[in-house]
Amino acid sequence: MTSRPPRLFAKSSQPTPQTFHTLPQFEELEEEDDSYFDYFGGEPGSLPGTLSIEDDAPAPIISLIDYNEENAVRLSVKQPEECADYLDTESVSWVDVQGLGSEDILRRLGGVFALHPLVLEDVVNVPQRPKFDEYPEQLLIIARMVTMKETGRGFVSEQVSFILGKYYLLTVQEEPDYDCFGPVRERIRSSKGNIRRRGADYLAYALIDAIIDGFFPVLEAYGEELEELEAEVVANPTRQSLAKIHATKRELLALRRAIWPQRDAINTLIRDCNHLISDEVRVYLRDCYDHCVQVIDMVETYREVASSLMDVYVSSVGNRMNEVMKLLTIISSIFIPLTFIAGVYGMNFNTEKSPWNMPELEWYWGYPACMGIMFAIALTLVLYFKRRGWFDNFSGIKE
Repeated sequence: MTSRPPRLFAKSSQPTPQTFHTLPQFEELEEEDDSYFDYFGGEPGSLPGTLSIEDDAPAPIISLIDYNEENAVRLSVKQPEECADYLDTESVSWVDVQGLGSEDILRRLGGVFALHPLVLEDVVNVPQRPKFDEYPEQLLIIARMVTMKETGRGFVSEQVSFILGKYYLLTVQEEPDYDCFGPVRERIRSSKGNIRRRGADYLAYALIDAIIDGFFPVLEAYGEELEELEAEVVANPTRQSLAKIHATKRELLALRRAIWPQRDAINTLIRDCNHLISDEVRVYLRDCYDHCVQVIDMVETYREVASSLMDVYVSSVGNRMNEVMKLLTIISSIFIPLTFIAGVYGMNFNTEKSPWNMPELEWYWGYPACMGIMFAIALTLVLYFKRRGWFDNFSGIKE
């Protein structure tokens, strides 16, 4: 292999170098809840290598970063064929494609990188399950990148495909609006760390590590949401609380489905002795694997918390029902003896027929005495219930 001469970057026929810049914040992506659980399913009987592109898929935006230990340059690529001169040089070339809205550009890109039809199918027909496949002189890694939505609830999930060669790395993202690769681009630009002194396999590790680390802010947000939900469920459970718990459980399940196969793919990268992955990079991939395990542990913990919140919700609703029943019991207990007295004196026996037919109806103070007795009974019951603590701790739960 030969090193590229420096004047190659200055030729007018080549793409114009551009200054590194901070990536813009991603825009909110409107997704149905069921999109978290979708995997691509082709038409029955379709030919291998058939590409299926959604009508609203954004047009591809291609950028190229070429670097070695001495310098680095970022290029904006308009035609896929412009990348061909950078693939067989000893400097590392990172071609990043954002958007899947043009079959023509994607097939031409596949021709430039000599991609197997099945590789191109897995890259374009999204979403695929995270995995790792080996091809002659290339490795295919499918990963999922997640980040919280700027507004509303939930997170945005997109597929990121890695095609690793000896001196190049091709990444393909679903959306151009956001990614989590900004810190890696900055490290290349400023030559921080070892990335400029390593090969394409180390670049692949750095990007995979950035994707895995992107799960932690999402999980942190869900941890805060679960704490708020717990307080809401205990203090004032409503139907909206139940809907929030259900949505959180579904979203945590989607995170689990994203990270679990990703862990298996990284484990395969570590165990398989492929010449495109050096032994030194395998050591770094173990750190990625450890992060995956941490993410899985957090997801499982939060799922258990969300499930327990459902039990807390049922208990809280039951406690509120007990409070209502307790109030009705107190009212009934007070009025039962009063109703009995009123019922007895409402029988209207004729006092003239027998001296035993309610003689007190003829008393001068009969009515005031009856009302006084009824008031005394009610007051006695209220004092009794108060001494029992029914009014002091009306919820029935001890402090």
